[in-house]
Amino acid sequence: MGVIVNSTEPMSRMRVVTSKDRSAQTLKLLQRAGILHAEESTELHPIDREAIEKERRQVSELLASIDDALKYIKEDRVLRIKEDVDVYLTKPLADVDKDTRALCTKLGAMHQHAQKLQEEQEALEELRDVIAALAPRTDLTTADLDFTGTHLLSRLAAVPQDIFQAVGHQLEPLTLRHEVVDRADHAYVFFVARAESQVAIESWVEDNGGRFVAAPKESIPLKDFVGHADKEAARLQSEAAKIRADIEKQTDENLEMLVLLREALLAENERLEVLEKACEAKYVTLFEGWVPRNGVESVTGDLREQIGYVYIESRDVRPDEEPPSKLRNAKALRPFETVVNLFGTPKYREWDPTPIIAYSFAFFFGVMLGDAVYGIFLILLTKFMLPKLVDDPNTDGFALFRLVLYISAGASIVMGVLTGTYLGDFFPRFFGAPDLALAPAVQEVYMDTMTFIVVSLGIGLIHVNIGHALMLIRGFKEKQKHLVIGRLGLFILQIAGIPWILNFIGFEVLPLAESTYSILLYIMGGSVVLIIIASILEKGSFLGSIFWIFDITGILGDVMSYARLAGVGLATYFLAYCFNMMSVLIAEMIPAGVLRIVLGTIIMLFILLFGHILNLVLSSITCFVHSLRLCFVEFLFKFYEGGGRQYSPLRLRRRALIEVKAKA
Repeated sequence: MGVIVNSTEPMSRMRVVTSKDRSAQTLKLLQRAGILHAEESTELHPIDREAIEKERRQVSELLASIDDALKYIKEDRVLRIKEDVDVYLTKPLADVDKDTRALCTKLGAMHQHAQKLQEEQEALEELRDVIAALAPRTDLTTADLDFTGTHLLSRLAAVPQDIFQAVGHQLEPLTLRHEVVDRADHAYVFFVARAESQVAIESWVEDNGGRFVAAPKESIPLKDFVGHADKEAARLQSEAAKIRADIEKQTDENLEMLVLLREALLAENERLEVLEKACEAKYVTLFEGWVPRNGVESVTGDLREQIGYVYIESRDVRPDEEPPSKLRNAKALRPFETVVNLFGTPKYREWDPTPIIAYSFAFFFGVMLGDAVYGIFLILLTKFMLPKLVDDPNTDGFALFRLVLYISAGASIVMGVLTGTYLGDFFPRFFGAPDLALAPAVQEVYMDTMTFIVVSLGIGLIHVNIGHALMLIRGFKEKQKHLVIGRLGLFILQIAGIPWILNFIGFEVLPLAESTYSILLYIMGGSVVLIIIASILEKGSFLGSIFWIFDITGILGDVMSYARLAGVGLATYFLAYCFNMMSVLIAEMIPAGVLRIVLGTIIMLFILLFGHILNLVLSSITCFVHSLRLCFVEFLFKFYEGGGRQYSPLRLRRRALIEVKAKA
């Protein structure tokens, strides 16, 4: 059965009990083993989680500090980590905390200083622009912009422009004199007022969303302030730029250290999360979860050897338990686990359909794309262009998805070589090349529309019935009568019905006597009765007596759906054919001579390049989608449920390439 479907890895429930002072060491060993899928314990009282939660908060703060520090890099980087994260993972958290804060605190302080300088520069430039407009109107100094005396006061305030236009008249009774400078979306008001009006003026500014603009304490004539402000702003900008350059330099120098610390802290955070699931009695700590049966012995030996005071209990899965599913497919088939997981992870006791999905998906994709050059270009696009379209191209999931595309493109190359299809009819049309097909019989199927459709329907008939056969076997295993009776009815209906229908429409496929077809008709009637009985057993007498008809029409619709193999395959070929033909026809419309040679060649190359790239992209997407549909809707629904949990053991994060994003 491993050729068509697989079973999941047998699991055992493991419980590890150790003394409280050895719990952290035990958890680190389990993490390095990468074998325990941790679950919340079902026995003993929950432990006091205050200490664990406090430690997790500390780890979260450190991770936030590192993320803030990594914002200072100038561009995206992919680091090849030379040092093992174990160097930091085995350190006490206090030491990791010390190392992290030593790196991040200095960078943070430098960043705050640079930010403060930038804010001072922006405030100075704001004041400079206002004073530049105010200087021609009054002969004052900067000290006069913020003066408080016994009888008089003066201030410079900024109020939103739209608000000032509405309520600015309310300021006139409160002031002796005021000047207004409009800049951007604010109105800057310099006013002189009586000292007793100070509270009323401050209240007016605050109530209308305004603020007072600070002025320099030194007394500089307004007409001289602009030059002074420009020099000071340039100094602040230069000083801030030096600090930022120093930040970037130090971040780059310590980037690997920062990333290593982050990876260690992420692992520590994961470990603490498991500790929160663990249960602890007064003197012991309990870890519990699922372990592959073939790994129980090795992890038990490691725990006993390295921990010493530890009690380990393992048992088989109970009927009422649903462990996580660990798939065990051949290496070449593992990429297609991602396709199956799109539909649903297999349940623990359910078949894993990855093998049959791998063959089917790659075959369908190859049949529909069916061009050797397109297959090669798809491999190149997958390798060089696809990583630029995702956030993190270094994840395991993306790597498996690319392998799916590589294998599918390889199937297209094989089909293209068999049929002699290279960019449609490119080589025969432009170079007069002979027929390049290695398998003329396969080429004849592709070139004859009706034959291609009939072959596609034949493929569909086989594929759909494999699904029904798996459901029949499942019915026997689970002792579900309606599944067994219904699928037997469908098989008998097809065995008797297909020859009868072909004879009825005038196709003599089998050399049978005329009386045999009458017998086949009675057999078809008996199979329909079996289908009705199965429907009633499954859905009840009322619904079953109605919905049986969909079991019969369903198989017809499912098989007809495979005509898309021919439809998409022919569309891919003839689009390529049309672009080749179009390039020649349009080039020949240009008058003969040098103009046709130069301009015609350019137009021809443009049409060929644009047309084939467009056809490749659209056909690849279409082939992928329709392959998914045939595998999911027409096949997996026949016998597969999904809905399981993926096996995700506690393990040490090990990534050779780690992408660090620059600040946007």
